[in-house]
Amino acid sequence: MKNPLLLSILLASASCHAAAAQNTSHAAATQDTLSAAAAQEAFLDSISRQFCLDEVVVTGTRTPKFLKDTPIQTRVISSKDIAKLDATNVQDLLQQELPGVEFSYAMNQQTHLNFSGFGGQGVLFLVDGERLAGETMDDVDFTRLSMDNVERIEIVKGAASALYGSNATGGVINIITKRSKKPITLNANARYAKHNEQRYGLSFGLNSSHWNNMLTANFNRLDNYDVHSADNPVTRIISTVYGDKTINLKEQLVWSPTSKFHLTGRAGYFFRETVRSADQPERYRDFTGGLRMNWTLGEQDDLQASYAFDQYDKSDYQRITRLDIRDYSNVQNSIRLLYNHSFLSGDVLTIGSDFMHDYLFNTNLEGETRKQDSWDIFAQYDLLLNDKWELVGALRYDYFSDGKESHLTPKLNLCYKPLRNLKIRAGYGMGFRAPTLKEKYYNFDMSGIWIVEGNANLKSEVSHNLNLSAEYTKGHYNFTASLYYNRVKNKLATTAPYFKTATDKLPYLPYSNLDDYSVCGGEIGAQAKWNNGFGARLTYAYTKEQLAKDKHGNTINNQYIPAREHALNARLDYDRQFTKHYGLNLGLQGRLLSGVHNVEYKDYYDVTKGTVPVAYPAYTIWKLSIVQRLGDAIKLNAALDNLFGYKPKYYYLNSPITDGINVQVGISIDIDKIF
Repeated sequence: MKNPLLLSILLASASCHAAAAQNTSHAAATQDTLSAAAAQEAFLDSISRQFCLDEVVVTGTRTPKFLKDTPIQTRVISSKDIAKLDATNVQDLLQQELPGVEFSYAMNQQTHLNFSGFGGQGVLFLVDGERLAGETMDDVDFTRLSMDNVERIEIVKGAASALYGSNATGGVINIITKRSKKPITLNANARYAKHNEQRYGLSFGLNSSHWNNMLTANFNRLDNYDVHSADNPVTRIISTVYGDKTINLKEQLVWSPTSKFHLTGRAGYFFRETVRSADQPERYRDFTGGLRMNWTLGEQDDLQASYAFDQYDKSDYQRITRLDIRDYSNVQNSIRLLYNHSFLSGDVLTIGSDFMHDYLFNTNLEGETRKQDSWDIFAQYDLLLNDKWELVGALRYDYFSDGKESHLTPKLNLCYKPLRNLKIRAGYGMGFRAPTLKEKYYNFDMSGIWIVEGNANLKSEVSHNLNLSAEYTKGHYNFTASLYYNRVKNKLATTAPYFKTATDKLPYLPYSNLDDYSVCGGEIGAQAKWNNGFGARLTYAYTKEQLAKDKHGNTINNQYIPAREHALNARLDYDRQFTKHYGLNLGLQGRLLSGVHNVEYKDYYDVTKGTVPVAYPAYTIWKLSIVQRLGDAIKLNAALDNLFGYKPKYYYLNSPITDGINVQVGISIDIDKIF
């Protein structure tokens, strides 16, 4: 080109166009990057919703946290899970949902819990954060804990005594009830099954700008039925399975004059009757009430104050004389203050204190009554080091007036998030369990077998818990793995029976502190939810115990059944909404438990005959369920429990009490949605 000026213009123009193209390309690339990031964020949020990781939990730290962010390993059973399983009470639910959990039977068919090596007294059951009074053997009365009005259940494994005090050595199970979310809700439900099992429920809710009310009523019954064992059993067998009748009433009223202040009042009544003797049915009652204030003081501070009352009674009803004779009563009055401060850095300070007055009445107690006051103070600091590391430390001091005993309990937990969808948690926690008034002073005749003897010199049980866990979520899949080790000193339990004098007709079964007990194990789980409506979950638990011994070297404990070493829970779901008016949920739930060995007495009515090893066989139980949704208001439920009709050869204390397949049919109607 001969014209230099023209050449320069053309070169400049080309450069400008190239730069513009480059800028446009860069802007487009930037926009694509932002769009991709937003899409990734939305995808990760959808994963959280899919596996309920965006659910708010409170039990692990006593402060609200998203499940995906909590530094304490927490398992949540949602109301949807409860509905799919159609569980009647917490016993039905936990066995189907958690491997390593087994309910067996102690003397007189009182239900006994084994929770990864810990009995019922080592696992703290709460309802909306409040303790339960009373016990049957060494467990709470699980029939009290119905599933009809439960929002979710939060389960924290491992020692949690630094936050919750005595009894939280093996874990905490917090049952959180529902609040009405619509102006008016009205539900009626019923179920019928084998052995004249009947279940009826009614719930009524109101919700306005300042008031929220939820009233629930339940009635359940199950008739006695006979079971038949093979010839020549090794030890004592069960021939009649005792049913019962229960009534459960609950009322909860919330007043919210502002969005920052809530006042909750609650009241409840529970009644259960079991006919082990036609002339003298056993009756159990519970009266509960409370008042709780939640006050948001500012953007960074909130205060909770509460009062709780719980009275659990036992009585024998004399049909001939029509007298209802109360012989046991446990009353708890408790007061709590809890303060939380959130720092701008994201750290949270929690300070709390409790006071409880514990009253025990029983005709077998010296003077028939015993009382104890206990109080505590605790503090927890949740330190957010950065976006990957979080550290939680807590310290608690407890004092018990009976015996003037005190205890200092620490815990430390660490959470590491190398990736957004990967969490690694590690922790140490000390647990303790103070001896109850019953264990110290209560002497009673256990079904004419022996005299359970209290021990005023009992020491507190102390445990040390180490745990490590990991959780990874990717696409449609969620994976979990955990390891734990618990070592318990001065384990509280009954020991080998003995005769005080040669003239004693019944041996004495004393409470005592046993030598060291330890349990270790782990759990792995995989869960999947696909877009086509299918879902699956597989969870395996391993439990290895080193049983405690008494001063004579005996490992026998008549209310304690060793944990099964291997347990597997499997679940397969299919859920689809075919039309606006019809939806379907199919579920197949299975439990596989390995065999277990125990040492028991040949004759519980004559312990001088010695002991014999007993092998409880492995077993598998499956449940097939179907839920049909007719419109928004009606659900039809049907299930085949014990699908393959498993029957144990011998009905022992640790055998599943089933006599074959059980057909269950039910209906649930949301009456408010019909009109």
